[in-house]
Amino acid sequence: MTEPGRREAAKGAGAGPPPFAESWDEHAEWWRTTFTRGADREYEIEIIPLVVRELGGHGVVVDIGCGEGQVARAVAAANGCRVVGVDPSHLQLANALEKADPDLAITYLRAEGERLPLATGSVEAAFCCLVIEHVADADALLAEAARVLAPGGTFLLVVNHPVFQGPGSGFVDDQILDERYWRVGPYLVEQWDVEEVDPDVSLAFSHRPLSRYVNPLAERDLVLVHLEEPSPRMELLADSIDPEFESTIPRLCAMRFEHRPRVFP
Repeated sequence: MTEPGRREAAKGAGAGPPPFAESWDEHAEWWRTTFTRGADREYEIEIIPLVVRELGGHGVVVDIGCGEGQVARAVAAANGCRVVGVDPSHLQLANALEKADPDLAITYLRAEGERLPLATGSVEAAFCCLVIEHVADADALLAEAARVLAPGGTFLLVVNHPVFQGPGSGFVDDQILDERYWRVGPYLVEQWDVEEVDPDVSLAFSHRPLSRYVNPLAERDLVLVHLEEPSPRMELLADSIDPEFESTIPRLCAMRFEHRPRVFP
């Protein structure tokens, strides 16, 4: 549900997250008008197609942190599957239900990703798209994703790229030295930052290195089978002073895992 392509170092380093549901209830209308139904080009041409492509061939798919439901709708429409959207925000889910398509098999449940109201091993696939950066207990969410997956199931995790889009990272145009480069901030330091993403809209983002996502899943028999770092599309870089260079720096990192339970003799 988060804003994609975060570039600047955020404000308020070290702050903890606000209550997830309350924060997204407060910003539900901003989110709907700014990022859904074609308003945001990155979602339309890059993020949603990536998720749809990675989740084909599954019967039941869980969207953890579904928000207003735009990704859930796209997955259900493109892949003909049943989608269960889970989110703790009452107003985000109200917006999702307001625009529900009766031809799509989507069910919405109000719950936190850290406590999914689903039976163990009950789903074929799950995904969490640009959400886990806002979750206080990422380990609990990952444990729940692993718990609800059936053996052989797929889990797709999409995050803002933690190397290149983390706190302190960003494009530097040094006109004194005539150099342009990408600065990488303190990658290994886990921290919370509060960023003003629009006037009067501040969101808390967590930064975690990749190992903090991969290792907790590996401990629960979810094996990383595909990692994608898409190059930003040139049409998304129209405001850049050096689009050719910025096209070489990924904004997103998508990791697809398969549930492969170990068999002990």
